[in-house]
Amino acid sequence: MKILVAGGAGYKGSVLVPKLLKRGYEVTVLDLFWFGNYLPDHRNLVKINTDIRKINALELPTYDLVIHLASIANDPCSNLDPELTWDISCQGSIEIMNFMVKSSSKRIIYASSGSVYGLKTEKQVTEDLDLVPLTAYNKAKISAEKIILSYRDKVSVQIIRPATVCGLAPRMRLDVAVNLLTMQALNTGKITVLGGNQERPNIHIQDLSNVYLHFIDHPKLEGIFNAGFENISILRLAEKISQRLDAQIEVMPSNDLRSYRLSSEKLLKSGFKPQYGVNDAIEEIILAFESKSLLDLPNYYNVRWMDKKIMSNIKNAA
Repeated sequence: MKILVAGGAGYKGSVLVPKLLKRGYEVTVLDLFWFGNYLPDHRNLVKINTDIRKINALELPTYDLVIHLASIANDPCSNLDPELTWDISCQGSIEIMNFMVKSSSKRIIYASSGSVYGLKTEKQVTEDLDLVPLTAYNKAKISAEKIILSYRDKVSVQIIRPATVCGLAPRMRLDVAVNLLTMQALNTGKITVLGGNQERPNIHIQDLSNVYLHFIDHPKLEGIFNAGFENISILRLAEKISQRLDAQIEVMPSNDLRSYRLSSEKLLKSGFKPQYGVNDAIEEIILAFESKSLLDLPNYYNVRWMDKKIMSNIKNAA
């Protein structure tokens, strides 16, 4: 199988791509490598440093599958340049879909976000609820979904709306809830919680990469699927970490009191079985830190790195 992974050098891609290679697939990754290159060198892996909006200028073959991971990740990064966020998610998706039609590539898995639901009071947020995106990131994601779904007459579409991801990866992120709070405890012996009562869904990065494999193996599972298996308050996350590391918890006021839960019953009914959880993520981060295989590097914090290293280059290029 030939697979194109757009945005495949990031946190998710650095776990997923090696799994694709292990299966014997031929993989091409398109990425700007803003946060470094943590992908392995492999005879079946081609890495192309380019913007997805320029995909149609490349000479690429027909692919059996396109996995679309490319976007400006999360709200803080998107707020650095909302126009860029919109352009990459929306114009980038148009370019990818036009490439697929032109090259007769017939199947796409798109990484959307569980945040497209916005603020919900329902105990379980299912795929059929109304979408009320609140931020540029949320709005760009749902707009990209609509663009991709508009090609359903030509391309098979599978859309995943993941929860907040946690756990260890070659291209690590230390700015997502579980990873961030665990690293705070390891570095300082303290955990700072903003608000705390907000409930958020979580998914381990190994489970999320296995969700993509599940959809590869089940091509008839078309449509939209939530992917998140632990709905936990931010304070409860901090308490889990504190119990493991004896860290002090400091609760501070927050202007972000959004709470939302995800139901992934639809995905579970399709046969997917999660194997990892928040506790696994906490434990593996601790062990990696203690063994010095995980360092607290600046490029593991997306918004800081983008603001310092990336945005000025983009503006200068413009």
